[in-house]
Amino acid sequence: MTTTTRSEDRNRDEGDHRQEDSDVGYAIDTDPGRLDVGLVHHWLSTDAYWALGRSRDTVERSIAGSLNFGVYGPDGGQVAYARVVTDRATFAWLCDVYVAPAHRGRGLGARLATAVRDHLAPYALKRTMLATLDAHELYARVGFVPVPDPERLMMLSSER
Repeated sequence: MTTTTRSEDRNRDEGDHRQEDSDVGYAIDTDPGRLDVGLVHHWLSTDAYWALGRSRDTVERSIAGSLNFGVYGPDGGQVAYARVVTDRATFAWLCDVYVAPAHRGRGLGARLATAVRDHLAPYALKRTMLATLDAHELYARVGFVPVPDPERLMMLSSER
C-alpha cells in the first residue's frame, strides 16, 4: 500500500510520505481535492449507521473542517474514507471511517486507522478518540483502548 499524506499544518514539513506495498495496490492520501465527495456522501448517508440521511451540505462542511483520508484502489477509484477533527495540538476525533462493501475483508480498515495514527503521531496529541459500535477489535490492534473513566465524559447532542 502506498501512503501519501499532505500536511495542512504549515509548521510541518511539506511533501509526501509513502510506504510501498506493491502486492496490495491501494493508496491512502490526505489530499482533500482527490476525494470523491459524492461517493463519500452516498456511503455515509445510505450505509453508515451513524450518518444515515446526512445531507450533502453537511458532508461537504465536515470535509472542509477536517483532516481527510481517502483510500484508492489500483484503478485510482476511492474505496474507503476516514476523517479526523483535530486542533493538531492536544486532541483528535477519528470519525466517519468507511470501507466500501466490495473492499471489506482485505484489512483496509486497519490500514486506514494505522495511517491516521501514524499521521497524527508527530503532533504528540494528548488524546485521540473515536466511537464504534462493532469494530473494537480492529481499533485495539492499532492501539486504541477503552476509555478508562467514561463517567468523566459528557456530550451535548442534537439527538434525543
